[in-house]
Amino acid sequence: MNPSKKFLEKFGLEEPVPEEKAGTGGRRSFIKRSALGGLSLSGLLFSGIEDTFAHSASNVNRYSSPSDLRITDMRYATAINTTGRCTIIRIDTNQGIYGLGEVRDGADWRYALFLKSRIVGMNPCSVEMLFKRIKQFGFHGRQGGGVCAVEMALWDLAGKAYNVPCYQLLGGKYRDKVRLYADTPEEEDPQVFTAKLKDRLEGKGFTFLKMDLGIEMIRKIPGTIVNSNYWDVQRQWNMAPMTYGATKHPFTQIQVTDKGIEEMAKYVAQVRDVIGYDVPLASDHYGHFDMNNAIRLGRGLEKYRLAWLEDLIPWQYTDEWKEITRSIETPTNTGEDIYLKEEFIKLIDNHATDLVHPDLATSGGLLETKKIGDYAEEKGVAMAMHFAGLPVSFMANVHCAAATQNFVALEHHSLDLPYWTDFVRTKDGKPLFEKGFASVPDSPGLGVELNDEMLKKHLDPENKNYFGPTPEWDNVRSWDRLWS
Repeated sequence: MNPSKKFLEKFGLEEPVPEEKAGTGGRRSFIKRSALGGLSLSGLLFSGIEDTFAHSASNVNRYSSPSDLRITDMRYATAINTTGRCTIIRIDTNQGIYGLGEVRDGADWRYALFLKSRIVGMNPCSVEMLFKRIKQFGFHGRQGGGVCAVEMALWDLAGKAYNVPCYQLLGGKYRDKVRLYADTPEEEDPQVFTAKLKDRLEGKGFTFLKMDLGIEMIRKIPGTIVNSNYWDVQRQWNMAPMTYGATKHPFTQIQVTDKGIEEMAKYVAQVRDVIGYDVPLASDHYGHFDMNNAIRLGRGLEKYRLAWLEDLIPWQYTDEWKEITRSIETPTNTGEDIYLKEEFIKLIDNHATDLVHPDLATSGGLLETKKIGDYAEEKGVAMAMHFAGLPVSFMANVHCAAATQNFVALEHHSLDLPYWTDFVRTKDGKPLFEKGFASVPDSPGLGVELNDEMLKKHLDPENKNYFGPTPEWDNVRSWDRLWS
């Protein structure tokens, strides 16, 4: 027996397994060989070299070496959430560990699987290099969902490989708990709506609320909306060409009358009467009208001290956003459909909004979103975070929020889905969130594993695949370089 092998056996270690022979011992065997221990300085000074090595290596990854990790596969499963289809991807490696990511709600799973051929065979711990390799294949809105899902899964893998939570890889955490704000979908009956808000406060313990406040609520009241004889303002989410939903705000020529603004203000007043003024109350989904009407609405709601007015007009109109923000007292907020930091920088440099509002599953993933928050902080702009997906993406948001100083609150969009938290299990056994706050886990990676039984119950009825093989995505079929 050679001396090095004898030395390894003495301390319960094994020689590294060559990549081509590396097995897939699975999560449990990997966890057994994970973690990093320490030894005091005095112990190092007065211990023999073998004792020192034994202690310092007692919790080290014994078979797995992060520098030797290689991506071997990407698979997926699509579940149904309150916001529609949400796809979870799994990136596998040659050392039996895997990373979980999530394609943004409503996006196509193919946005992620298309990237498989670009990352197979590479080291998942080289997160930034891989992100730069694939980011050209994302874009604003849901088209950024694939790149971001892969980025989440890479951080999950890197955290598991180094046995640290993802926030630690982003520079450490500012907070142990992440404040959540409860989204509350619109109801035509204000009494029904205020009852839901009250349950979020008193029943579920949330300390921050958001309400929908759209012109579709007043569409049946005569004299409230100009041009409603042409546009069906109830169809905000229709994407068929030339419909109201597919027409940008400045091009509808819809106006909200003084009476219409008064009716919307009455609705907010009833909510404030129930929840009071101690609780922050944000608002969203107003409808498709232009900058001038946005300013008039903002002024009409000022006395209710809303936390912010979100996405009054499309995010692309930086100059118009700046005019709205300068014209009203209520904070303004946009960004859930912006991909990468560059467009956020335009908004921030122009002080066009009071807050930025990235959705991590579009904005570029954990590191890019932290960069957005850090840049905003330097310019005196706060960051809230939009979210409407499953618990995998939720935990990616929690780690990013924990690591970003100017963070305000993270959205929770699925409080009315009773089994939402059961899609995953936390590795530390703690609930995903409690009383309106998410606990920041200290478990490796994102800190969750899938609950297979629950996910299988709620798969997309049109796509029952559950992490089946995806060989059709193995090969690169195009020349991707953007320069000659």
